[in-house]
Amino acid sequence: MATGADYGLPKLVWKRISDTIITDCRKSEVWKILILEPFTTKLMSSCCKMSDLLSERITVVEDLYKNREPVPEMKAIYFMPPTTKCVDALIADFKTKPKYKAAYVYFTDYCPDELFNKMRLYCAKYIQVCKEINISFMPQEAQVFTCDNPGAFRSIYSPNSLDKTKTLDTLADQLVTLCATLDEYPGVRYKKDSTMENAKSLAELVDTKLSRHYELDDSGKKKEKTQAQLLIVERGFDPISPILHELTYQAMAYDLVDIHNDTYTYKSKDGAEKQALLNEDDMLWVKLRHKHIAEVSEQLPKMFKEISASKKQPDGKITISNLNQMMKKMPFFRKQVTEKTIHLQLAEDCMKQYSNNVEKLCKAEQDLAIGLDVEGVKVKDPMRTLLPVLLHQYSTYDKIRAVLLYIFSLNGTTDENLSKLIQHVKIEDEREFILNWKELGVPIITSSTSLFSRKPNRRDRSQEEKYNLSRWTPVIKDVMEDAVENKLDTRDWPHQSESPAAWNGSGAVSARQKHKASSQDERRTGSRLIIFIIGGISFAEMRCAYEVTQAVKSCEVIIGSSHILTPRKLLDDIKSLSKRPVEPLTVEERSSA
Repeated sequence: MATGADYGLPKLVWKRISDTIITDCRKSEVWKILILEPFTTKLMSSCCKMSDLLSERITVVEDLYKNREPVPEMKAIYFMPPTTKCVDALIADFKTKPKYKAAYVYFTDYCPDELFNKMRLYCAKYIQVCKEINISFMPQEAQVFTCDNPGAFRSIYSPNSLDKTKTLDTLADQLVTLCATLDEYPGVRYKKDSTMENAKSLAELVDTKLSRHYELDDSGKKKEKTQAQLLIVERGFDPISPILHELTYQAMAYDLVDIHNDTYTYKSKDGAEKQALLNEDDMLWVKLRHKHIAEVSEQLPKMFKEISASKKQPDGKITISNLNQMMKKMPFFRKQVTEKTIHLQLAEDCMKQYSNNVEKLCKAEQDLAIGLDVEGVKVKDPMRTLLPVLLHQYSTYDKIRAVLLYIFSLNGTTDENLSKLIQHVKIEDEREFILNWKELGVPIITSSTSLFSRKPNRRDRSQEEKYNLSRWTPVIKDVMEDAVENKLDTRDWPHQSESPAAWNGSGAVSARQKHKASSQDERRTGSRLIIFIIGGISFAEMRCAYEVTQAVKSCEVIIGSSHILTPRKLLDDIKSLSKRPVEPLTVEERSSA
């Protein structure tokens, strides 16, 4: 059984694992050991629980790279990427004295012949099963995936990179396994850019590898294109969205609160440190994550009052102390109250940061990003908007974010003006925070040869705006809606390979039109739109995939990248682009990083 939401990528991944690894396990009654390395450990954790494995007679999960005690009476399942390090670790388990009775070997992707032959040479008689199951991506959420490779940003965009070509090739392989898991053979398009070639290169690689993968299907016939499109775009296409302060719950929490590996650490009323995992097993998190913080702050106390009323508790002010009392008196509701307590605490942490610093920043950021103030009047002098931010005691990172939004709003600034801004922020020795955006194709210094503005035409969303400090909409949402409505200009979005003609206009409905929420099964009968952003995705862009999917009956939007961004992490990555070259990381080293 898949965890979390009752649909989506984790469920599909678990189904594929069930149909291969688990089905093979059921053929043998003996208990087995599951051996994983860092990537497959994360992969399994994203789609199943230990109880799911126990029910399938998998009694222990071990680390491939750690010293393990031999259990010669048990069979071992190896689930791992097809790398030299993994295969060598497998061989070491059987080469001299076998650690296990037999091996069931499952690779996440295509295993090169030399590795397969090496494995066969040393331990063929112990291997009962050897299969490639084509899952080398990470299902982060129902409609979000990553390639679990934050280092791809530096590999692709650093001028000193030693492994750009190899990284793009690996990303292409991972995208093919995503399509295979979805059972899609999509048409591939990319965003054309006069200064950057990565999207085009990746589109070519993916299309070639998809064609090779689908040469023959199970029936022996060549698989035809399915009702899906894959769009590939570079991070520099929209530099604003990952830099802005977002006020929706998930994006705000990851930006302002200390959350590591999706784990939120907080202190309970008695001062004890506690941890909460923010994932799709927490259905309250799923319900609240894309809502504006104002709605979250309003809804959480109401939820507590409902619990309180149901147990005839007095409707006092909701505080952490009161909740502790409620938990003691209502054992039946303990889990429910615990979930709500976590989110009340997290929402309070977000609002504390918001009240202290972010509220005043947001108005300036929104005006700079959109180019209009709250009244819809054009911002004629962006420097007047920026100056109060520079003069206030904001953190250096917040000032850098504001300066970047100012520069983006002008499509670049003069060398002289940039030097003054850098002095204001006091980052004379760390100019790379700003200058290195040029490596993403984003104009920083105004060029006299620039004949056109890079700014895309935006949809008018003035009627949709509900909050003055959340007027910006990520550019990728426009792209999603245009793709669904078949309005993407082929001059800007060339076809690397086309989808069937049926995509064009099939069930095309305005993504802004409101519909009754359709069931996921109904949506699967329509088309899929897969978006891949080279260089990382922001939480705001992830939210857009859900919003467009909810608004449109005919299409499910899935979005992914090499990794998920937070504003601070992106700025640190940008700064590090100009560092001297380092040895490229292997898949294993990336996984353990």
